Formats: sequence, structure tokens, C-alpha cells
Amino acid sequence: MLNNNSQKHYLLFFFLILSSSVCAQNRVSGKIVDEKSNKELNKVDIFINNDKTPSLTTTSGSFTVQSDSIIHQLKFSRKSYTTETLDITPENAENIFVQLSQAKVSDIQEIVLQSGKTKYKSKKENPAYAIMQKVWAQKRNNGLEKFDTYSYKEYEKTQFDLNNLDSAFMKKKIFNKLDFIFDYADSTASGRLGLPIFLNEAVYENFGKNKPDKDSKRTLIAQKTSGFQDNQVITVSAKNLYRDINIYDNTLNYFDIGFQSPVGTDGFSTYDYSLMDTITIRGEKAFQIRYQPKRKDILAFQGNLYIDTDTYAVLGATLKSTQKINVNFVNSVYTQVEYDNPDETTFLPKKLVTEFEMSPFSKKKGAKSIIAKRSVDYSEYEFNKPIDPKMFKRTEEEYEDKFTNKDDAYWTKARPDTLSKSEQGVYNMLDQLQQTPKFNRMVKLFETLGSRYYNAFKGIDIGPIFSIYGRNEVEGDRIRLGARTYFGLNDTWRAQFYTAYGFKDQQFKYGVEARYMFNKLNRFMIGAGTSRDIVQLGGQLTSGDGVTPQSSSSSTFFARGENISLSSVNKTSVFAAIEPWKNFQIRVDGVMQSIKSAIPEKFNLMYYKDGQLRQTVNDSHVTISLIAKPGAKFSQTGIDRYQARNLAPTIVLRYTRGIEGLFNADFNYDKLQFMLYKPFLIGSMGKLVVNFEAGKNFNTVPLALQNIIPANLSYGLVPNTFSQLNYYEFVTDAYTTLQLEHHFNGKILSYIPLIKKLKLREVAFIRGAYGTLSDASKAINVEGFRYSAPSEHIYFEYGFGIENIGIGNLRIFRVDFNWRGNYLDRPDISKFGVKAGFQLGF
Repeated sequence: MLNNNSQKHYLLFFFLILSSSVCAQNRVSGKIVDEKSNKELNKVDIFINNDKTPSLTTTSGSFTVQSDSIIHQLKFSRKSYTTETLDITPENAENIFVQLSQAKVSDIQEIVLQSGKTKYKSKKENPAYAIMQKVWAQKRNNGLEKFDTYSYKEYEKTQFDLNNLDSAFMKKKIFNKLDFIFDYADSTASGRLGLPIFLNEAVYENFGKNKPDKDSKRTLIAQKTSGFQDNQVITVSAKNLYRDINIYDNTLNYFDIGFQSPVGTDGFSTYDYSLMDTITIRGEKAFQIRYQPKRKDILAFQGNLYIDTDTYAVLGATLKSTQKINVNFVNSVYTQVEYDNPDETTFLPKKLVTEFEMSPFSKKKGAKSIIAKRSVDYSEYEFNKPIDPKMFKRTEEEYEDKFTNKDDAYWTKARPDTLSKSEQGVYNMLDQLQQTPKFNRMVKLFETLGSRYYNAFKGIDIGPIFSIYGRNEVEGDRIRLGARTYFGLNDTWRAQFYTAYGFKDQQFKYGVEARYMFNKLNRFMIGAGTSRDIVQLGGQLTSGDGVTPQSSSSSTFFARGENISLSSVNKTSVFAAIEPWKNFQIRVDGVMQSIKSAIPEKFNLMYYKDGQLRQTVNDSHVTISLIAKPGAKFSQTGIDRYQARNLAPTIVLRYTRGIEGLFNADFNYDKLQFMLYKPFLIGSMGKLVVNFEAGKNFNTVPLALQNIIPANLSYGLVPNTFSQLNYYEFVTDAYTTLQLEHHFNGKILSYIPLIKKLKLREVAFIRGAYGTLSDASKAINVEGFRYSAPSEHIYFEYGFGIENIGIGNLRIFRVDFNWRGNYLDRPDISKFGVKAGFQLGF
């Protein structure tokens, strides 16, 4: 949770400091001439982006067009001439020289430039349908799959620009002593200013093989960031916005939200298609097909497809969101893709450009916003050439901080295009800002919000700041203070501690730990720590031993009923971990702990051992964990890493062995646990999140060491818990739980008049648990008769939620309505409950 929240806070950093951006051109000028005679042409219709009507019909050879929106493309059409389409970038937006060639009669096909939507009796009458059928019949795959070996390079440029700045905004007090930044701003067609604030360039080398076995490697070989080299969270936050897409897929992933692809095989269920023209793209004849969603309230695009007239391959496409896009903080999405097609069955990515216009509060046109743009150029493809097997192995050199540092001469050669004047200014501006105390104070504030720690002085952070105050039945009011070492994200060691004091029990608690990483390549690390605290056991099923996990006793300020099932735990831990393969960790924990009830008169943890009654459980165990996160992406190489948000699964297999007699431990036992967490995009129906857990204790152990089906008595949202259970209501030797949560992204509510204007999104969920508890496990506890497992029936609860509650672009509130499905005859249960909380995401 820390990783994702940190990235989100850094996005808000840009929103709250200077809410605006510009990433593309709003004004384009140039000249139009006849290709042969070079004479200027008039009466040329100029279409901006995907507009159906011309924005300008020229009266002379020179032209100037401007728009309140970003101009990505211009189309030039004149009777008896071949239509030309040009992609617009900041580099070519001025003094464009357009040559139109006279069309031969044999070349002219039916051109339909429509001002409205043509209605057909059936889709088979639509000429675009026949073309798309051939596209689907020859659906292509990424060509990298067909070669024995391959290699290629990627140049990636990610930039954030502020848009729609005006004089009133620039005079705000927040910019006092920072007004020099506006020297780097450029005028837009609207008369306001656009200011570049962030630029990251990266070059990657890619190697892969398909025979005799599959393997691949993507290595970052160069990176240059404007002013934020020491804060990789910002860099990762920027890159984390984007996903690589395959236009042929049925569902396209943006922000881990599924958008229907216009080239998908079921595209006609979402889009209307119109055959507009035949044009030339990179020397290839192409059908231009315009598409738009049948309904504006769904997650879909509008734009143009460019289909090769001979092979029916996609040469390129533009995808632009509708004005009613229902994504938090996002006003619009624009993507442009280009493909090379080496044969009839495959394609190779050539260029991918994606822009997001984001605003913290308003979706209104002209609102101050940020435009985040990422462009990727793919080049230097090589196939079926021998690749040294050593190329696929990770090397320590790749993880050194200076590995990606390159001089200006390298970047001049590596860039497909030179940087624009405004882009070059980003590096100068951010370097200048780094020397400004006021700016550094702002950065420090948002770093504190993102990391939850306040940097007191060099190398020392105070926090977590949100855990300073808490309250529970044992301690009453509780104060917690902590600190950690922090020199940077690439630290190879970290030490931290906390101390807490309860005003009711008048007791001090504490925790201290230290960790050290020997090798960044395989992330071999060790750690040790000790703690004494009041905790709520059974908050998770597949919970790691950790070193000094934070106490959850202060996590609930408002809850149904009193929480008296708290435990006093003294714990000492050591661990070692290593990643022999990327995203696969082997971890060994050794734990010595003593557990007793924090409120003996209300919560009884006493048990029988060798005929004697005991109140403290002494436990020593060793845990071996296998943790896989295939496809996960992390920032940098430090001992603490930030995981980028994507659809990567988390798979955990854990074995625990309790050792009787070791450090006076009371029990021998064996425990096996498994967990799978995975989000799935389900086409246009939204996203399904699956959490499956299973485990078994193979021996008889007391309540303090048993598997507790996790409950949530608070009125807040706590993932992977059961909202209508009480603490310790279900205790198991063996258990299986499944939690399914489906986010429909507003698909259902968008059909309801009036309500659809609120842009609410619906969530449906069901949770189930099954387990068993032996008679021996009941008998060992003094009050074992009180505990049972959901063995008679599968316990389940269900409900629905409304998310995306808020105003404008700030829609981060969610409310869930939960119903208990069975075991309704138990005393002191809650059959229905409401949970609410903040859900910071797109």
C-alpha cells in the first residue's frame, strides 16, 4: 500500500503546485502548393484531428489554424486532389509545407466525408464492416514471436507540462521567488501559457529468443531526468501511468482499466465505423476508417484506423477518449500508434505516443491541468542473429547508480528527434529550482505526504506520521513516535525504531529493526529486530513474520462493538532473503515470541499444556516463504523498493515449523499456507480482483497460534477481511477463503438517466470461507468451547459498493453495503453493515 500511495501523492504534487499543462501544439501554420507546379492552392478544406467538418477553407496558399484542444493531426482535402494527412508535433507546427498532388481518375475511389452518422439497415451494408472483417480474419501477432532470436532498441520520452496558465495564476503567492519558471513557458493558441515541468528520457536494449527455449531481457542503458535524479518515486510515478498496448487486443489497458479496442473482434458491439477515404501512409495505400462509440458514457475511444488496402494490416491508429470519460483526475486520453508489417501474419511496433490530460478537480474545457505525454520509438530491429547466452543474465553493473549516466554527445545521437526549445528548457529550469529554498520546502512537504515520513535532517526520517495517535481498549489514548535512517531510494541498509505509550495502561512499547542488503543483483539481504507491543492477532491469514510489523491496535477509531481480543506480544525476529530469479524471492524467518492476552479478564488465551494451565504461549518457529510476482515492476535497486501498479499477480507459498524446546518454546507444529492475488480485466465489463487463500495446521496448537478468519469491525474499508464477522468468530486448523470483487467502471449506472451524470461506478463482491477445527484444538484452550470453524456450511457475505463519489475530477470516496449470508443464529452478530473510505486511484 505504501508503494502505490506514494506514487499517487507524487502525482498530486504536480496537481497542487501548478495545476496545468501543454504537451502538444494548439496552433499550426504553413503553406499549401500544387506538387508539380509549386503554385499556391486555395479552397483547401483543413480538418483538425478527427473533426467531421473542416475547421478552415483556405482563401490563399497560406493558412493558420488554431484550436482550444491539442492539434495532433491535420487533413488537407481539395477537389480533384489526393487528400493528405499530416501528424503534428511541436517541432513541425510552424511553416508546414504541404504539397497536394492531382488525383488520377483511376486512383479515385468513393470518398465519404460525412457531417453526420450514416445509418445502415444492417452492418453488412457498411463498407467499413467488410474491411474490418478482413482485419479480424488476418489478425496479426507481434512479430517478435516468430523469430529464433531478436533484438531492438527503445527510446522513451516522458514529459509533464502545465497548461492553461494565465497572469492571475502566475501572480499567486505560492510563486513568490519562483516566478522565473515562467520564463520557460510558451504561448498557446488560447493566449495562455504552457510550462514544461518534468522530462525523463530513457534508452532500453531488448534481447529475446524463442528457440530452443524462450527468454528475454530488457535493460535500461541510459536515463536522464530533469532535476529529480535523487527522487525516483517521481520518475516511477510518471512511467507508472502508462501501459504498452496491442491494438489487436479486444481490451486495451489504461490505468489498469479496460477500454474496448476499435480493432478488437467484438468492436462492432461498441463502435460505429465509417469508411472515409483512401490515403497514403509511409508510401502505403490505406483505408481511413473513422470510428466512434455508440454510447458516449462508456470507456471507449473515437478516432481513425488506417488499414493497408492490400494486406488489411493496421498501419496506424489514433485513439481519443470521449468528453465524458469517467476516470479520476483524467480529462482526456490520446494515443497514436504506428506499426510495420513485415509479412501477412505479424506486425512490429514502430511508434507509440500516449497523452493524458489530468486535472485534480475540474473536467471543464480550459481548466488548469497537466498533460503527461509518453512517446516510444522502436528501432534497430535485428532477427535470427546469434545472441551470447550471457546477454540474458543480470549483471551487477546494471544495478550501479552510474550505469545509466551518459554525456550530452550520447543523447544527441540516441534521440530520434532533437528536443524542442521548451523541452531543453526543462533541464535548465529544474536545475535552477533545485537551488531555490522555497521549492525544496514544497518538495519536502509532498515527499512527507507520499512516504509518511518527515526528513528531520540528513539521513534521519521521523514517522510514520499517520501513526502518531491511536486509541484502543487496553491503552486508551496512545502516542507512537518512530524514526528511520534514509539517505536515498538506493540505500543498501536501513535501521528504524519506534516507541509508544498508552495513557490507560501506563506502559511503554517499542520496536527496533535493522536490515542490510549485500547484493543488488540477487537482492540477498538479512535483518533482525525485536518488539514489545499490543497487537490484534488474526488480522491477516497469510501474514509475514516481518521484523517489527506496525501495531494494528490503533487502526480503528470508529467500530461496531468493543475490541477486547487484543494480545500482548514480545517478539524477536531474524530473516534472510534472496531473489535467485527476477521477481521470485526465497525468504527464511526465525521467530521467538511470547503471547498472552492483553485483557485477561475479558479475553482468555489460557490453555492446557501437560496437564498444567498456562496463560502465556512461548513459540519459536522457522518460516520458509516462496514469493513470486511475475510481471511486477519496481523502482530502482534499494533495500526498499516502490512497486509500480499493474495487473501483476502475487503468489505466496509458506511453510512454518514450530520447534518445541527452542528458547523454551512450548509446541512442535507444521503449518502450510498459500495465497494468490490477481486482478483481471474482463473486456468492457470492468476489472475482477481475485484473492484466494488456503492453509492448514497439521498439529494441535492453542488459540494464539491458530488460523483466525480475519474480521473487520471498523467502519472503514480493509481489504481481504470479512466485514460482518467478529474477531475470533471463526478459528480453524484448516481453511480456504475466496474473495471476489468486480469493478464495473460505471457500465450499469451509465444506463440510468440523471444518475449517469454523477459518474458513479458500481462494485459487486462476494466473500467466502470454509474451514475445520478439531476437537483436540478446542480442548487445549480453556474456553475452546466458544470457538468453531465454518465447517457446517461455507460462510459467505456479499454486497455492492458505490465508488467514484465526489465532485469534478476529485472522486476518491467509496461506500460499501455488506450483508451476512448465513450463520445468522449466532449471538451478537451483525447481519448488515456499511463501510466507507477513501480510494485514491483512477
